[in-house]
Amino acid sequence: MIPVPSNTRVWLAAGVTDMRRGFNTLAAQAEKFLELDPYSGHLFVFRGRRGDLLKIIWWDQQGACLFSKRLEKGRFVWPAAKDGKISVTPAQLSMLLEGIDWRMPQKTWRPLKVG
Repeated sequence: MIPVPSNTRVWLAAGVTDMRRGFNTLAAQAEKFLELDPYSGHLFVFRGRRGDLLKIIWWDQQGACLFSKRLEKGRFVWPAAKDGKISVTPAQLSMLLEGIDWRMPQKTWRPLKVG
C-alpha cells in the first residue's frame, strides 16, 4: 500500500484517462481539468477506458511518484460522473485498489445492546 500521510486527500478523476500518459501529463491533467495542484502532496487517481487499470500520481515532497495497478479479473468501481473529481478517504482508496465496491461498504458487526 502507498504510505499515505494522515492529512493527504485522495482525488478520483471522474471519467476515463489515456493510460499511455506519464506523471507529467497526468499532473497537467490534474491541474487543468481537476483544477488542483498536483504538487500539493495529495493523491490523484486515474482510470483507463477498460476499467482494469489505474494510475496514481503523488508528489511526496522529494519527487514524483507514479503507481499503477492492473486487475487480472474484473474492473475497478468508478464514479458515474463524466467530468470532475471526487474526494475519497484513504480507506476507500484501499478498498478501491482491492477491487471492492468502496461506495457502499457493509459493516460486519454492530452491537446488539448497550451495557
